[in-house]
Amino acid sequence: MDGRTWVNNFADLLGIEPPDEDTFLALLELAGTAAHASERLAAPIACYLLGRAGLDVAAGQRAAHAVNPG
Repeated sequence: MDGRTWVNNFADLLGIEPPDEDTFLALLELAGTAAHASERLAAPIACYLLGRAGLDVAAGQRAAHAVNPG
């Protein structure tokens, strides 16, 4: 099973819509920013925190770049 199919199935089980293409790619970018600025484990936790905060992905990307502006 590929990653997108897994995400779609997971979203279905959670009773929510899966991310659209733009959101999917933006989340991957956010995860990449977190992983490359720190340790790989920061990627999924950053996405989790974004969801907990109830923010959109663009706000998460701005915050991630503020944590590591370089």
